[in-house]
Amino acid sequence: MTLKAADNWLTPRSIGLGIALIALLAPAQEPAKLEPFKSTTSEVIVPVTVTTQKGQFVSDLDKEDFRIFDNGQEQSIEYFSRERNQPVVVGFLMDLSNSTRTQWKDYQSAAIDLVDTLLPGDKKFSGYLIGFSTQADLMVNTTSDSERIVSKLRTLKPGGGAALYDALYEACTNRTLVKGEPIEPRRVVVIIGDGHDNSSKKTLDEVLELAQRQLVTIYGVSTSAYGFGSDADDDNLVKLALSTGGKVEYPLQNVYRDISGYLEVPTDGGNYAYDLGTGGYATAKLNNIARAIANITGEVTTQYILRYIPDIPADSKNQRDIRVEVKLPNVQVRARRFYYPFTTADTTAHSR
Repeated sequence: MTLKAADNWLTPRSIGLGIALIALLAPAQEPAKLEPFKSTTSEVIVPVTVTTQKGQFVSDLDKEDFRIFDNGQEQSIEYFSRERNQPVVVGFLMDLSNSTRTQWKDYQSAAIDLVDTLLPGDKKFSGYLIGFSTQADLMVNTTSDSERIVSKLRTLKPGGGAALYDALYEACTNRTLVKGEPIEPRRVVVIIGDGHDNSSKKTLDEVLELAQRQLVTIYGVSTSAYGFGSDADDDNLVKLALSTGGKVEYPLQNVYRDISGYLEVPTDGGNYAYDLGTGGYATAKLNNIARAIANITGEVTTQYILRYIPDIPADSKNQRDIRVEVKLPNVQVRARRFYYPFTTADTTAHSR
């Protein structure tokens, strides 16, 4: 059949109705799935922090001042940088369990200050928020807009168990990545909590291996107050941090030392109890939290970055030890202690 304009068969209205009918009858299309991110296995990235014995950052070293060893064998440093404020993506993992209730307002404010400091509005700095109590939840996906994370933090309230390890798993596998990770930007996680876990499906060793495979450096701001945190919990937080090249800050431990507002005094029953007091203690506590934030910020922004390509057998999948030395006396060197040369199917996150 020859179609003519006079037939009124092909009109804008009929074409529109036809398109609508086709869309209605066609099967629904699933959203495009994000491809899994696969990091290179040929290059090892090692952020390094160098401090004096008093904790002051040493930031003027050169490539020649460093030596790096892979399973005891010295490696050639292919890339070296001491540039401040390098691109970074920071995961803020917020403990929302019952154990944070006592000092919640303080640590909520500390988390907000950390976010504002580490995400200054520059596109090369990104972050995301994971809250964890009985389960872990990605509350704000990767963004350079600090206000999105801050707004969410202001609405949170603690309650329930603690699924810290599941939160770390989420950080490594279930968020949007920034192009170039983990080289530029590099990956950092800050845990604001006491290291306790009683609700996770994942284990400490599982998530530690995952973090190492994903080249994540872990820091902790401990919410353990007054030195009464569980030794086991503290050991877990320290293990996660030190193994990946990070550290843990303890703003509430020993805060009462030499402070008249916080004294151990005998009660009427003859037993000793802690009197929280006011004034000096409150000031010291706030100062310690501010110092902890400054220390974490300094760690993230003043690290040296070393990269090398090791000679690894094609079938090697076991962890390999890393040791970094500095040709300078009386300094402390902190870097990841080991890495895994190959990723596995369970270690991929989603990319943009």
